[in-house]
Amino acid sequence: MRSHHVSRVIAASPVSVYEFARDVENLPRWAAGLAQSEVVRDGDALIVESPMGRVRVRFVERNTLGVLDHDVTLPSGTVVTNPVRVLAHPEGAEVIFTVRQIELDDAEFARDIEMVVADLARLEREVVAQA
Repeated sequence: MRSHHVSRVIAASPVSVYEFARDVENLPRWAAGLAQSEVVRDGDALIVESPMGRVRVRFVERNTLGVLDHDVTLPSGTVVTNPVRVLAHPEGAEVIFTVRQIELDDAEFARDIEMVVADLARLEREVVAQA
Protein backbone atom coordinates (compact mmCIF):
# COMPACT_ATOMS: atom_id res chain seq x y z
CA MET A 1 0.00 0.00 0.00
CA ARG A 2 1.34 3.40 -0.97
CA SER A 3 0.49 6.76 0.60
CA HIS A 4 0.66 10.23 -0.89
CA HIS A 5 0.44 13.49 1.08
CA VAL A 6 -1.47 16.39 -0.47
CA SER A 7 -1.15 19.79 1.17
CA ARG A 8 -2.58 23.23 0.56
CA VAL A 9 -1.90 26.53 2.31
CA ILE A 10 -5.01 28.61 2.94
CA ALA A 11 -4.89 32.31 3.85
CA ALA A 12 -7.19 31.91 6.86
CA SER A 13 -6.77 30.95 10.48
CA PRO A 14 -6.36 27.27 11.28
CA VAL A 15 -9.45 27.48 13.49
CA SER A 16 -11.66 28.87 10.71
CA VAL A 17 -10.40 26.25 8.24
CA TYR A 18 -10.92 23.45 10.76
CA GLU A 19 -14.41 24.62 11.72
CA PHE A 20 -15.53 24.97 8.09
CA ALA A 21 -14.14 21.57 7.10
CA ARG A 22 -15.48 19.91 10.27
CA ASP A 23 -19.06 21.06 9.63
CA VAL A 24 -20.65 18.08 7.86
CA GLU A 25 -23.19 20.37 6.19
CA ASN A 26 -20.26 21.90 4.27
CA LEU A 27 -18.92 18.59 2.92
CA PRO A 28 -20.80 18.73 -0.41
CA ARG A 29 -19.50 22.30 -0.92
CA TRP A 30 -15.85 21.31 -0.92
CA ALA A 31 -15.33 17.53 -0.61
CA ALA A 32 -16.70 16.25 -3.94
CA GLY A 33 -14.26 13.36 -3.72
CA LEU A 34 -16.26 12.19 -0.70
CA ALA A 35 -19.74 13.73 -0.68
CA GLN A 36 -21.63 14.40 -3.88
CA SER A 37 -25.01 14.87 -2.25
CA GLU A 38 -26.58 15.86 1.04
CA VAL A 39 -25.18 14.19 4.10
CA VAL A 40 -27.49 11.80 5.97
CA ARG A 41 -26.75 11.25 9.65
CA ASP A 42 -26.92 7.71 10.99
CA GLY A 43 -26.03 7.89 14.67
CA ASP A 44 -22.42 9.08 14.88
CA ALA A 45 -21.81 8.18 11.23
CA LEU A 46 -22.62 9.95 7.99
CA ILE A 47 -24.00 8.32 4.86
CA VAL A 48 -22.99 10.02 1.60
CA GLU A 49 -23.08 9.33 -2.11
CA SER A 50 -19.50 9.44 -3.36
CA PRO A 51 -17.69 8.66 -6.61
CA MET A 52 -17.16 5.19 -5.06
CA GLY A 53 -20.87 4.68 -4.39
CA ARG A 54 -22.71 5.00 -1.08
CA VAL A 55 -20.21 5.15 1.79
CA ARG A 56 -20.32 5.51 5.57
CA VAL A 57 -18.06 8.15 7.13
CA ARG A 58 -17.03 8.60 10.77
CA PHE A 59 -14.94 11.58 11.85
CA VAL A 60 -12.83 11.70 14.98
CA GLU A 61 -14.27 13.72 17.82
CA ARG A 62 -14.05 17.51 17.64
CA ASN A 63 -10.66 18.55 18.99
CA THR A 64 -8.36 21.54 19.39
CA LEU A 65 -5.46 19.93 17.52
CA GLY A 66 -6.80 20.37 13.98
CA VAL A 67 -7.25 16.63 13.46
CA LEU A 68 -9.96 15.75 10.90
CA ASP A 69 -9.19 12.06 10.50
CA HIS A 70 -12.10 10.06 9.20
CA ASP A 71 -12.87 6.45 8.40
CA VAL A 72 -14.68 5.73 5.15
CA THR A 73 -16.41 2.37 4.83
CA LEU A 74 -16.42 1.52 1.14
CA PRO A 75 -19.25 -0.37 -0.57
CA SER A 76 -17.00 -3.47 -0.38
CA GLY A 77 -16.93 -3.18 3.43
CA THR A 78 -13.28 -2.14 3.52
CA VAL A 79 -12.59 0.69 5.96
CA VAL A 80 -10.11 3.34 4.81
CA THR A 81 -8.70 5.71 7.42
CA ASN A 82 -7.96 9.14 5.96
CA PRO A 83 -5.53 11.19 8.08
CA VAL A 84 -6.19 14.93 7.72
CA ARG A 85 -4.53 17.75 9.65
CA VAL A 86 -5.09 21.50 9.77
CA LEU A 87 -1.85 23.11 10.94
CA ALA A 88 -0.77 26.65 11.65
CA HIS A 89 1.29 28.07 8.78
CA PRO A 90 3.04 31.46 8.46
CA GLU A 91 0.51 32.37 5.74
CA GLY A 92 -2.55 31.06 7.61
CA ALA A 93 -3.31 27.34 7.71
CA GLU A 94 -1.95 24.29 5.96
CA VAL A 95 -4.22 21.31 5.31
CA ILE A 96 -2.47 17.98 4.85
CA PHE A 97 -4.47 15.01 3.56
CA THR A 98 -2.95 11.54 3.26
CA VAL A 99 -4.30 9.51 0.35
CA ARG A 100 -3.83 5.75 0.65
CA GLN A 101 -3.83 3.23 -2.17
CA ILE A 102 -6.32 0.71 -0.83
CA GLU A 103 -8.32 -1.33 -3.36
CA LEU A 104 -7.05 0.96 -6.15
CA ASP A 105 -4.89 0.31 -9.16
CA ASP A 106 -2.25 2.91 -10.04
CA ALA A 107 -4.57 4.88 -12.36
CA GLU A 108 -7.34 4.98 -9.74
CA PHE A 109 -4.84 6.05 -7.08
CA ALA A 110 -3.63 8.91 -9.30
CA ARG A 111 -7.27 9.90 -9.89
CA ASP A 112 -7.94 9.91 -6.12
CA ILE A 113 -4.92 12.13 -5.53
CA GLU A 114 -6.17 14.61 -8.15
CA MET A 115 -9.62 14.57 -6.55
CA VAL A 116 -8.09 15.48 -3.18
CA VAL A 117 -6.06 18.28 -4.82
CA ALA A 118 -9.31 19.64 -6.31
CA ASP A 119 -11.16 19.22 -3.00
CA LEU A 120 -8.54 21.22 -1.10
CA ALA A 121 -8.66 23.96 -3.75
CA ARG A 122 -12.45 24.14 -3.26
CA LEU A 123 -11.96 24.21 0.51
CA GLU A 124 -9.63 27.18 0.11
CA ARG A 125 -12.12 29.05 -2.12
CA GLU A 126 -15.01 28.39 0.27
CA VAL A 127 -13.11 29.39 3.42
CA VAL A 128 -11.61 32.54 1.87
CA ALA A 129 -14.99 33.56 0.39
CA GLN A 130 -16.72 33.40 3.76
CA ALA A 131 -14.01 35.41 5.54
